[in-house]
Amino acid sequence: MLLPVISIIGCSAVPLTNNADKVMVVNSMQKIPSGCKFIGQATGSQGNFFTGTYTSNENLATGAMNDLKNKAAQMGGNYVQLLTNQAATTGSGDLLGDGLQETGVVNVGNVYNCTESALNNS
Repeated sequence: MLLPVISIIGCSAVPLTNNADKVMVVNSMQKIPSGCKFIGQATGSQGNFFTGTYTSNENLATGAMNDLKNKAAQMGGNYVQLLTNQAATTGSGDLLGDGLQETGVVNVGNVYNCTESALNNS
């Protein structure tokens, strides 16, 4: 009974929590607008060697981004400069061959709280 429950949980992306849908994520090359205050760094992730097997690559990527936005919102941030985006793979092998599967995604970003005018001008 435990395996079906874990499989169902592992299949869906981490959902966005309150206010996380208002968090803007930009790449590391984008200049931070004036009117933004650095709060700290956050890490968002989804999947591991077990649950990642039952989660689509799309849900791993979406879930990791949602987790990053959730953590930024919890910190009081509304703007994230994405520093790294990494996919984890797990390998296995037997007499029939070897295989690799994406089993996790991790995003790390700098979290800022920006004024509304700073966001509108970015």
